[in-house]
Amino acid sequence: MKIVPFALTLSVALVAVAITVPAVVGFPTSASFDNWPQWRGPNLNGISDETGLPVTWDTETNVAWRIEMPAWTGSTPIIWDDSIFLNVSIDGATSIELWRLDRRDGSVIWKRFLSDGDHRERKQNMSSPSPATDGEHVWVMTGTGVLKAFDFDGNEIWARNIPADYWPFGLNWGYASSPLLFEDALYVEVLHGMKTDDPSYVLRIDKLTGETVWMVERPTPAQRESPDAYTTPAVLQYNGKTEIVITGGDVVTGHDPDTGEELWRSDGLNPDDRANYRIVASPIALDGIIYAPTRVRPLLALKAGGRGDITETHRLWSFDNGPDVPTPVTDGEYFYIVNDRGIMYVLGAKTGETIYGPERLAPGTYSASPILADGKIYATSEDGVTSVVKAGPEFEVLSANDLGAYCLSTPAISRGQIFIRVTGFLYAIGEATE
Repeated sequence: MKIVPFALTLSVALVAVAITVPAVVGFPTSASFDNWPQWRGPNLNGISDETGLPVTWDTETNVAWRIEMPAWTGSTPIIWDDSIFLNVSIDGATSIELWRLDRRDGSVIWKRFLSDGDHRERKQNMSSPSPATDGEHVWVMTGTGVLKAFDFDGNEIWARNIPADYWPFGLNWGYASSPLLFEDALYVEVLHGMKTDDPSYVLRIDKLTGETVWMVERPTPAQRESPDAYTTPAVLQYNGKTEIVITGGDVVTGHDPDTGEELWRSDGLNPDDRANYRIVASPIALDGIIYAPTRVRPLLALKAGGRGDITETHRLWSFDNGPDVPTPVTDGEYFYIVNDRGIMYVLGAKTGETIYGPERLAPGTYSASPILADGKIYATSEDGVTSVVKAGPEFEVLSANDLGAYCLSTPAISRGQIFIRVTGFLYAIGEATE
């Protein structure tokens, strides 16, 4: 394992400014916003509140360090203070491991075995789900269905085999959903149907004991491949209420976190009843609005607060140029879309009005999800090129930064640095702030 340090070449020091923002119920307050505790960050929406982030870099310029990685992955690095956690596929073997790194220099603190049975399913291998941490424990799921909990010293707390406990996974391209960590529980969805007649289901698992709090089946009218989903649940909070939002199987649903009961459901994600409408991009919930991507068209925006069938009663707007794979990001005023071809649209988040687009980013295919931070959108292509775009109503590309390697992983932001995982390396971009 080789760790390569670099001298930073920015002439201006990068300083992260602490910003006091309203705390999201169940998540760390502003004092902990320099962590990236799960796939979509501290607020579960792909937004970082840090400022002074790097804008330009390449494989040598403005790189604090890099560490060799044994294989590619769709999994995002997870950061808490001086620890980085990675779901790692071991190239040339069939095993999957959890790694803890020292975020100061990238050195490996420990490695723990997760599962055998690693294999490739088109783009992805079985390390695709991202870990999650609360600062004391870390949880990680594999595409083989193994879910494990560890403490920060690497002691295994508990382990589950989800398909063995319920039904084997039956997705066409392998399981890739990340667990959602919220308050004292993990929410795990298994939405499938292409290779199975078993039901789709959602689990709430106690984060400390690993025991199932509830399991609910999630019926779907979808056919052939359309029941399959590679999404991660979202948390919807409005008027003192909390709901878990799930997309897949042609529908978006809201669930009671205490019981799993389905509170509402909207159809319309597959209006032509197509057989190949599997969903990859995850739902977003912000300011009382649920945003539900599907396979490009339509992307729906729904008003929170409904019960039962809300297909017609709660739709705010729809858009026919959504993404397939990258999950969009919104600050509540603007809704930012980067599609699989690197075409960017910005909409009014509450109205669906097109502010601008289509506008092209760096050429290539995009699978990583865009991140909003420091007044900028960071969008990384599969070629390892991160376009940095000015946030807001006017399209302006500030830079295009090439790491020259294959990338499926969404970037993570922590203490003034951007962490990008490509085939061969994990990069720490920029200077860490104290």
